[in-house]
Amino acid sequence: MDLDALRAARAGEWDRLAALARAKHLTGDEVDELISRYRAASADLADAKTSAGRTLLSDYLSTLLNNARARLTGAPDNVMRQVPRFFMLQLPAALYRLRWTTLAVAVAFVAIASLVAFWISTDRALIAALGDNAALRAYAENDFTEYYNPAASFAGMVWTNNAWISAQVIALGITGIYPVAALMQNAVGLGQSAAVLMEFDRGDVFLLHILPHGLLELTCIFVAIAAGLHIFWAWVAPGRMTRLESLAQAGRSLATVVVGLILGLALSGLVEGFVTGQQSWPWAVKIGIGAVALGIFLFYMLWFGRRAVRAGEDGDLTEHERGSTQLVAG
Repeated sequence: MDLDALRAARAGEWDRLAALARAKHLTGDEVDELISRYRAASADLADAKTSAGRTLLSDYLSTLLNNARARLTGAPDNVMRQVPRFFMLQLPAALYRLRWTTLAVAVAFVAIASLVAFWISTDRALIAALGDNAALRAYAENDFTEYYNPAASFAGMVWTNNAWISAQVIALGITGIYPVAALMQNAVGLGQSAAVLMEFDRGDVFLLHILPHGLLELTCIFVAIAAGLHIFWAWVAPGRMTRLESLAQAGRSLATVVVGLILGLALSGLVEGFVTGQQSWPWAVKIGIGAVALGIFLFYMLWFGRRAVRAGEDGDLTEHERGSTQLVAG
């Protein structure tokens, strides 16, 4: 094949293909033309490579076809655009969707923990069932407070443990059982600890050591449980979508919550590791720091989340990222 003759014969068609590939907006007819010219140029490239191998002309056609293909299929966003969009739109929108369920989980948690604490603390038989008196006294007077050891390693251990629990609650939320079990286990465990310290007149010590980091830490756990319950409900009541489509949508949009909780729990881990155990700091300062940490998380969840939802964001991936969905009538 004479490549110079091919170039001379097809130059106008290739220039038109290049112009269509560069265009910012295409009409329906222009899209059809782009596809037709893309196929024709692909055939030209195949002929050129078959007859002459790799040449400057084949390299030019390859570049031209790559640009046309990117125009047809779309190019992925630059990571410098994806990261701000994730943290300013997708993540806060996903958190905002969980606000009322999170509140319901928080109320249920506090009610269960309070009920367990006062029920056990008023019955000596139940107190005795938790352990012998010497062990319980050692826990109330020493072990509970000594647990909060100011150290970077302790903060890291708390962070990774809580982040892993939150990820499990969300991932296994489809069962509907795991989030409820996590709620009950944590509420009952906290209530038992409170009951033991109340038995030895150290209920104030319990609250003072829980509040600085617990305000944010427990809120993150509540959000994780809420996300798990939403995923469970997505396949129980899928609405007009199929159960698989509803579950996939919920899983995509709420899996992003894990990233937010990792960051939130990192902040609470810092408070627990470097603030709660500081013996020389006034409790008002330590609780105030915990309240500020919680305020930052709630401001991000509610204010940024509300703004993202009003902008049309739902926390799901974009259509380009997730692929086209099945069309439904109505």
